[in-house]
Amino acid sequence: MAAEQMTTDDPWTVRRVLDWTIGYLKENNCENPRLDAEILLAHARRCQRIQLYTQYDQPLSDNERTLMRSLVKRRAAAEPVAYLVGHREFFSLEFEVAPEVFIPRPDTETLVSLALDLLKPLTSPQVLELCTGTGCVPIAIAKNHSTVAVTTVEKNPAPFSVAQRNIEKHALTDRVNLLRGDLFEPIEPRKQFDIVVSNPPYIPKAEISTLDADVRSHEPHEALDGGEDGFDIIRLLVQQSPDYLKTGGWLMFELSPEQAETACQLMRERGYSDVRSEDDLSAQPRVVLGCWRGSSSQG
Repeated sequence: MAAEQMTTDDPWTVRRVLDWTIGYLKENNCENPRLDAEILLAHARRCQRIQLYTQYDQPLSDNERTLMRSLVKRRAAAEPVAYLVGHREFFSLEFEVAPEVFIPRPDTETLVSLALDLLKPLTSPQVLELCTGTGCVPIAIAKNHSTVAVTTVEKNPAPFSVAQRNIEKHALTDRVNLLRGDLFEPIEPRKQFDIVVSNPPYIPKAEISTLDADVRSHEPHEALDGGEDGFDIIRLLVQQSPDYLKTGGWLMFELSPEQAETACQLMRERGYSDVRSEDDLSAQPRVVLGCWRGSSSQG
């Protein structure tokens, strides 16, 4: 079934375009063909997804059909939907995304939820977030805790710009401070936080070529590559974060489920207490966290 078939003289209603697109994306091994079809069609029609269900019998205009045809071809070639439409929902908030910027994942909502649980009893807490990407983690935290102040860091220019726009979009420039730099480098010496949180690169270098085509071929490898064993950035977080944590403060970060046991051991060796992993919605270990209560150990 070629995408050019969408140019036939038969009326292409919303229902027909959806049905055709779902089938076409299935043939091209897209993981979520119905969701992808709905998001793309809503984008082509400049409406909300929910509105499609009240427009089932409406025909698409020539411009809408032309745009939809282009979007579907690109999606079938494994281009991520978020890049095609320019946004992605995360923690019930909408975020701008763009090529060269890592797309937010539902798994990372676990990281936000755990941070919010720890912040809930605190008034005017300070959070440091590293490797921000779109800014989805600090923005979601700030949107759901009315007095938190978040310092967030990004070293690469494309995500830095997108994160800044997202902070402005969500009207959080007074409580989310974006800094340009590498991990802890731009943080003032002796500044301490209640939580250090991060979704760092953690994919072992050799595994990147085995990832799904939409990730492997389109998303920035800088946001994926965790070095030979996937722990390059995680080790730096574990070793350096105590210098930036208040006594009783927490370090937490996302990782692959198979990395959780090793990461917990690294944190215990560094002197963290109450170290544990927490599962994502798929019941897989997704976040490791621990409390810094001070330690005589220097490494």
